[in-house]
Amino acid sequence: MYPIKKTLLRLGVLLLVLSMSACVSQRQGQQVDRAAALDTYIQLAMAYIESGNREAARHHLRRAFDLERNSVPANAAMAMLYQLEGEPELAEERFRWVLRRDSGFSQARNNYAAFLFSQERYEEAFTQFERVSRDLDYEQRDRALLNLGRTALILDRPERAKAAFEHAYTLNRRLTPVLIELAEVAFNEQNYAQAKRYLDQYGESTRHTARSLLLGIKIERIFGNKDQEASYALALRNRFPYSNELLEYRQLTNE
Repeated sequence: MYPIKKTLLRLGVLLLVLSMSACVSQRQGQQVDRAAALDTYIQLAMAYIESGNREAARHHLRRAFDLERNSVPANAAMAMLYQLEGEPELAEERFRWVLRRDSGFSQARNNYAAFLFSQERYEEAFTQFERVSRDLDYEQRDRALLNLGRTALILDRPERAKAAFEHAYTLNRRLTPVLIELAEVAFNEQNYAQAKRYLDQYGESTRHTARSLLLGIKIERIFGNKDQEASYALALRNRFPYSNELLEYRQLTNE
């Protein structure tokens, strides 16, 4: 999901483009370019889906379908809307329709994989994420690999998970979520120095989560760094007082 501010900015730009296109068309006595209008309506719908505005998304998808009923991208967006509305059967039906029409539509396949993951159909999600991750031209290939790795962990395939995380990191060293995954993989392999390096890089890139704080506690305990361990523990207590991670820490320290 996009951050709210980014989504709102995107919506503003798209609405401006659409209104300008209509004005130009009116002045020149020509119809709005159907392909450009269709694309704009779909982008608007996706932006509203990302922000959770179902009604606005449906409005723009209706406009898109008025222009092209069998638009593959519009139907892919409709699958996302059905998912948002808690209609998994309709969502899957639409996803499958889209991928039958365009098997190379990696964004739709990635969204379908995420849908399958949300339904706890991990083996199917793994297959779809793996296929997406092989598309060298897919702009979000790094994130597909990240999700492939996370799915592999659930399926108890640690070596495949590690390979996927490392590949994602190779593609995008600024992909913050992969750093915590690599840190945990390294920790579980007892490669504590590498785990610390990944965790430090994670902490420099974003604010710590309960998960990363607990991992930090474990790593610093291994190295005997009591001050840093206490710092992580204090942050965990103060920021996540009702987390499972804090319960695990208390069991670890017999509090």
